[in-house]
Amino acid sequence: MKRYVVVAMFALVAAATLSAQSPKGWMVRADRSTTASDPDGAGSIKFTQTGNSFHALNPQAAVYWTPANTASGAYTVKGTFTLLKPSGHTNYYGIVFGGSDLDKATQSYSYFLVAQDGSWLIKKREGDTNTSDIHGKAMNDAVKKPGADGKSINALEVRVGADKVDFAVNGTVVHSMPKAGLKTDGIYGIRVNHLLEVQIDNFGKS
Repeated sequence: MKRYVVVAMFALVAAATLSAQSPKGWMVRADRSTTASDPDGAGSIKFTQTGNSFHALNPQAAVYWTPANTASGAYTVKGTFTLLKPSGHTNYYGIVFGGSDLDKATQSYSYFLVAQDGSWLIKKREGDTNTSDIHGKAMNDAVKKPGADGKSINALEVRVGADKVDFAVNGTVVHSMPKAGLKTDGIYGIRVNHLLEVQIDNFGKS
């Protein structure tokens, strides 16, 4: 119990501190590694905006969101993610949806992510330490891997319909599932895991 309280308090402090370094209206919540074999990098998270383009430099994993960015009913959240600097091992980045209490210990959200090895996954977080798979890691040729320059571009979409949810990469639906049982109403945003540098363009809801 004591360890949980310390983690929760740190997350709240991190969110409050880092939000001052983010674009106006955006909040940042760090998600530090607790695995000794997979430590975070040195330095601070940097999240900046130029025009409609965001730039996330992540020595630690983080979630980025604007409290006003909410979606309900039928909608699509999409963004084009350019991996600028891959990490030395597989790390994921992509879209957060159905979020609530993102700045609290009771945080809740689902997330659709891709990685540099050509895989994708869908996960759910409930609280500071509880994550679970909605769909485990899967490979798909639609997910672009870094080229010789170390960069890759992947356009992600979470398409929430009346009865089902489609998850698409570069126009290809990689997974469909019933909407029932999946929380889709709430805040949408961005997640970038540690040791990555990612540019996000044309992010938003339609």
